[in-house]
This record gives sequence, C-alpha cells and structure tokens, in this order.
Amino acid sequence: MTSINRLRASAFLAVLMCSSSIAATKSAAVIDDPAYTHPQRLVEVEPGSKLNLYCIGKGSPTVVFESGLTDETDVWAFVQPAIAAHTQACSYDRAGSGYSDPGRRAGTSANIVDDLHRLLAAAAIKPPYILVGHSYGGMNVRLYADLHREEVAGMVLLDPSEEDWVQSAWRLDPQQRTYAQYHAQLEPFWQGLRECAAAAKTGFVEGTELYKRCVPDPDPHFSDAINAAYLKVHLSPAYQQATLTENLNIHEASSDQLRSARRWYGAMPLIVLASSPRTKLRPDETQEHMDAVNRVHLFLFDQMALQSSIGVVRVIPDSEHNIQMTQPQAVIDAILEVLRAAIAPQRPENDVGQVDSNLGPASMAENG
Repeated sequence: MTSINRLRASAFLAVLMCSSSIAATKSAAVIDDPAYTHPQRLVEVEPGSKLNLYCIGKGSPTVVFESGLTDETDVWAFVQPAIAAHTQACSYDRAGSGYSDPGRRAGTSANIVDDLHRLLAAAAIKPPYILVGHSYGGMNVRLYADLHREEVAGMVLLDPSEEDWVQSAWRLDPQQRTYAQYHAQLEPFWQGLRECAAAAKTGFVEGTELYKRCVPDPDPHFSDAINAAYLKVHLSPAYQQATLTENLNIHEASSDQLRSARRWYGAMPLIVLASSPRTKLRPDETQEHMDAVNRVHLFLFDQMALQSSIGVVRVIPDSEHNIQMTQPQAVIDAILEVLRAAIAPQRPENDVGQVDSNLGPASMAENG
C-alpha cells in the first residue's frame, strides 16, 4: 500500500489490500534527510529511461528495498540507515514514482522485476541480494526470487499482497455474490484513478474535490522540504498514471504472474512480518467475518513462508500495515536476522531449520 498519509483507496480496496487500519506511526521522529528532496542516482535501464536509486553503506549481500503501491524511497527512511550500518542498503523509485522517469509499460510485477533486474545490473550492484518487500513490493520481490533464485540470498516480506486474496475474500463474502459481481466492486475505484490520471494531464486545481481525492496530503513524518518535493511528484501525470496502472494490475496480471512462476526456494532465509490483526468491525460486518478475514490473511502468509524450508511468519504487535513506519525496529531486526543467516556457512537444503536457530518452520504464526 501507499505510505501512511498517501492512501487513496476506497474502503473496499482497504479490505482487499490489508488486514489492519492505517494509523500514525509510533515514532515521533521527523525525517528531514535532504536525500529525499531530489534524485540520488539516475540509472538508465533502457535508452532514454532512468530510475532513481538510493544506496548507502557497504558490504554484501546488498539489501534491496521494494516499496508498496507507488511509494517512494522515503518510506524506508526509518529502516534503511540502520541496515546500512551493516551492509549496502538500496532503495529505488519504480517507473513513474518518486524521481524516476515515467513508465513506458504496464505496472505489472513482471515488468517491475525486469526493471529492477536491469537497474541492479546497470548500477553494478552484484548479487547476492536480500530482498525486502512491502505490500505490492512483497509480490514483486517474490517474483524476482522465482525468476532469479540464484541471485537471492534471503527475503523479508512486510504485510505482502497476496495473489490469491481476491478469490479468498470472495469465498468469505457474506452476501454470496458471484465472483464477477464481487470483483466488479473495484470498478468505481479504478474509474476514480482514471479521472486522477486524466486530470493530471491538464493540471490539478488546488482546493477542488478532485485535487483532494487525487493528491496525497503532506505526511507529518517528513519535513516541509520533503513534502514540498513530493507534492510536485504527486501532481505529475507520470505519478498518477503509475498509481492507476499498478492498481489495475496488482490483482489481475501480477497475481497471475505470481501463481504461474511460484517455486520452491529451498533453505533460503525467509521471514514474513504480519501487521496486527484487525480488531475494528467495518460497517455491517460481523465479528465472525472479521475473524475469518484475519485467519485467511495469516493462512496466505503461511503459504508464502512455506516456499522455504526455514520460512516463518511473525505477527508484529501494535503494528499497522506500514510496519516499516509503525514498528521499524521489528523490520530492522528481521532483516539483520536474515542477513546473518545468509552469510552463515552454507548447509544442505534438506537441513531444515539449521541456518539460524531463530528461524523456524512456518507451520504456525509466531507472536513477537
């Protein structure tokens, strides 16, 4: 999902994308790093098309951060510097987001993975990588591992989007509509994004309802200078189009791509961090339905973790969907745990659970 004050989804999309509400971060810190006010390193991934790359620290494996829907590098501001004290840590802006050039093709996971693969090669950032993906970024890094397993030393997934979520949620639909009827509820949301993309081409008028709906509010976690820089980005046709195409594809083409490419990762260190289960009922929702939704999310997370013989799911107490903002230390700890396991002496892939004593089988979610 987008960062805390950048959500532009309907209530239905919120149900579709995550299991918890979005709230203010527990951290009182305000990020004022000027690195987020302008491009850091513009790397050409194909003729005439550049992506913004922000790397700090030294060492290997390199930790690569993949953000949620059209989020920029700043969403990792509480985590990336801490990881850079141990190894090289890189975040980047996908095509159309942040300071990267506009996208030239659909924002599917396959296209995003291709861009990232080109970016890392062009920037001479050699594997192996620890991939860290949040929400939609979780789908993208999983596909990267499916397609380039030899380059990936470990993964941390933060409330990752689930390719089987729409079908799973439909089965829980208390109104028992057909799948087509259930899925059609997204159309008003998509139409709203189309209107935003069209309006950006002619220019938004501040104060209008369209402006309020399409342009994210300033984020109190960041300085005025950073918010001002990103406001220019959010007003751009490139950003609005990227938001549209990523949302159109996440539960369509991207989900199909994940299902068809899904593979066994062997004994790759893999941690799935789940935000706290939702506790507040939505309008006309029963307690039984909310409980079932929470269980399905954890079941799908467990299926992801089971792609590795040492994968694990952990529920992070007092967290929100943007775990890297609400509980950054939990994310830092998980990344460092995977990093330690990745650089430990290699063991046979059938030596389950022996890479790191803190990593266990994924047969049940852990609290903590």
